Parts: sequence; structure tokens; C-alpha cells
Amino acid sequence: MSSPARFDRGHTDDLLSFLAASPSPYHAVATVAARLEKAGFRQVAEVDAWDGASGGKFVLRGGAIIAWYVPEGAGPATPFRIVGAHTDSPNLRVKPMPDTGSYGWRQIAVEIYGGTLLNTWLDRDLGLSGRLTLRDGAHRLVAVDRPLLRVPQLAVHLDRSVNTDGLKLDRQRHLTPIWGIGGVREGDLIAYMAEEAGVVADDVAGWDLMVHSVEPPAYLGRDRELVAGPRLDNLLSVHAEAAALAAVATRGADLPHIPVLAAFDHEENGSQSDTGADGPLLGTVLERSVFARGGSYEDRARALAGTVCLSSDTGHAVHPNYAERHEPGHHPMPNGGPILKVNVNQRYATDGSGRAVFAAACERAGVPWQSFVSNNAVPCGTTIGPITAARHGIATVDIGVAILSMHSARELCGADDPFLLANVLAAFLEG
Repeated sequence: MSSPARFDRGHTDDLLSFLAASPSPYHAVATVAARLEKAGFRQVAEVDAWDGASGGKFVLRGGAIIAWYVPEGAGPATPFRIVGAHTDSPNLRVKPMPDTGSYGWRQIAVEIYGGTLLNTWLDRDLGLSGRLTLRDGAHRLVAVDRPLLRVPQLAVHLDRSVNTDGLKLDRQRHLTPIWGIGGVREGDLIAYMAEEAGVVADDVAGWDLMVHSVEPPAYLGRDRELVAGPRLDNLLSVHAEAAALAAVATRGADLPHIPVLAAFDHEENGSQSDTGADGPLLGTVLERSVFARGGSYEDRARALAGTVCLSSDTGHAVHPNYAERHEPGHHPMPNGGPILKVNVNQRYATDGSGRAVFAAACERAGVPWQSFVSNNAVPCGTTIGPITAARHGIATVDIGVAILSMHSARELCGADDPFLLANVLAAFLEG
């Protein structure tokens, strides 16, 4: 039986605001945390003792957030229903000694993060965002959301073959942004960012800063049936999961399990960090939740044995100009509903049982869905799904929304798909 749809085009409107407010993983988790607090969740510190009280709770660590809702009457062996995603996106990140330049141009030294489409950062107005770490260990978020940097492409007059032989970029030499004219002054960038953050430059002991496009997300198309914006991979999923968790928590005692949101950092470079899916964060939070409710190791094992995770990450819509790169029998389309991602070599964790779980959630939500599998001649990407399944022994299903221009500075999806995904995730979390 279908459940009433909670989300409509208003959810997509809100996604545009969420993307604009989340230029870095640190901003994304802060935005999610603020929204969950409005829904009655409270932050718990990892260094504190946890209680087994019912209600919504969340843990923040760097660019990751784990949130969960304990319904009244939940026992130590109550299983979890997890929706997983990642907060990071491929981009350009500031190096430890950022102030550089040549021939009278002031520039910023950057390092390439993840598998970004390099050319999409050219000739684009760019800002800077991230966090500053102070000498006392405190963090300050900072975002310069106006044109500050630009990576200028070489004019066609100086590269006559660019349109016939293709653009060739040297990752070290050709992607250094400019931000002014004049001599290089050591410490200039961090002093500027400290001022933007409202702190004294001498108090800044470290930084995690990255480049972002300042062009705002927007509807696209004659009928506004598409959304163009940055970081759809994978803040679209993070946003949908946060909305679904907050909505489902209102059911309270009726929930037969504990709904969880797990949004990790560093998926785009392998997930191996203390805030990545291949780290201990999720397992530690789930275990402590069991123990806080008076559970034992046996209860933990029973809870995880009954747990299911939907790993939501964007996938590939069929590209009208490159249809031969896709699997001929599987052509996901925008606004066709979320996709089930399958790879028999376990680049995705989905199996037949997972397909049944996903199909049931879609049926309950009254939402159509599609299947995605890679062309045999094209290597398949991966997600946090297989990592979650292998590390924690949790049944995991890989799903997502079909998009174009994945890993570009600006990506494209259907305008209906974000709220269709949110409705499926809510139905899944309700069980």
C-alpha cells in the first residue's frame, strides 16, 4: 500500500538553497545539523558518555555527520535502517603554501581533489570555502561566495589545434587560479580568509580550503524540468536523506527500527579517513547506541544482522550525444525516478534481495524507479555501498538519481528526481 507523499517540487526548491549554503563538506554537515536541530535532534559529543534515551541525536566529525532517531520502546537489539551518502565533491583544494604567481600575476596554488572534469573549472568565476583551524583547536567555517578566483584558458589564437586535437591540460601547470595582479606575498591568502572569517590571522594554525563555482544553482529548460547546479554528486542525496529522517522521526514510537543518516567525507578519493565510509565512525556510533541502551556484544550482532542500508549516490543518465557509452538495455532518464545500481563485480553492493527491498520502498512511496548497469566495455565506478557492506556486514543496496555531467563543476538532473528520492528514502526508513 502506498504511503502519502511527503515531498513535492518544494523539496527541489529547498535543494537549490541547500546547495548554495553548502560549498564545502564542512558547510554541508553544519547545514544538515541545523535542520535536524529544528526537528528536535540534539548533538552528542564523542568524548562524552552517551545515554539510552529516546529521540533524535547526531554526531559531527569534520565533513561527516551520523544522525539517528531512537523510538520509545527500542530494545538493545533493535535493528537499524540506514541511508548513506557522501558530502564531498571533486574540486580544486588549496595547498599548504598557497601564495604563488608569475609574470606579475598573483595566483593560488591548488591540488586536484578526486576525479574532477578539469576543463569545467576553466574560465569560471570561483569562490573559496572550507574551514580554518585556530591555535586552540577550534574551527571556523569560512566562505567567500563571490568572484575571487579564475583559471583562465589559453586563447584559441595561441592554441590553434585545440578544437581539432582536443584540450590538453597539465595538472600542475595549467590549473593554478589567478586572484590579482602584483607581487607574491607569503601569508596573503590566509590573512584574507581569516579576515573573512572574523578571526586574527596569527590565530590560524591550519586550513582546509577549496574552490567552488559562485554561479547559483537554478532550474533549466523551457518548462523548468531540469536542475543545473554544483555538487549534485552527492549533496542531492544528503539533502534528501536529512529531509526523510526528520520527517520519519515524527512517527516516534511507531517505528519498528532505528532510522539512521550516515553522510561521509572523502568518498571521491577512496573513503579511507577518520571521516570516510572505510573508517570506524559508523560502526562506533551504532555500537555505542546499542551499549547505551544496555545492550551487549550479542545484542550488537543481532542488531546489525537485521540492519539494511540504502547507499544513495548519483548515477549516469543516458547521454543523448554519447549513447554508445551506455549499456544498450539500460537508459535511465531524468524524472524517471531513482535508479537501482547493479554491478556483479561488487562495485555496487546491490543483489537480488536488495532489489526487493528497494522495490518495496518505491511501491510504498508510489514512486517509479529505473535500473542502471554499466556497459561491459566501460569501467564501472563505485560508492560507499560495498565499503559499508564489507566493513560492517550490513545488507546494502546502491541507489541514486540519474544525472549528466557527473564530476563537473556544474551538474544536471531532473527537477522531480530529488523529491521522488526523498519520498522513497522516507518509505524505506519507515520500513
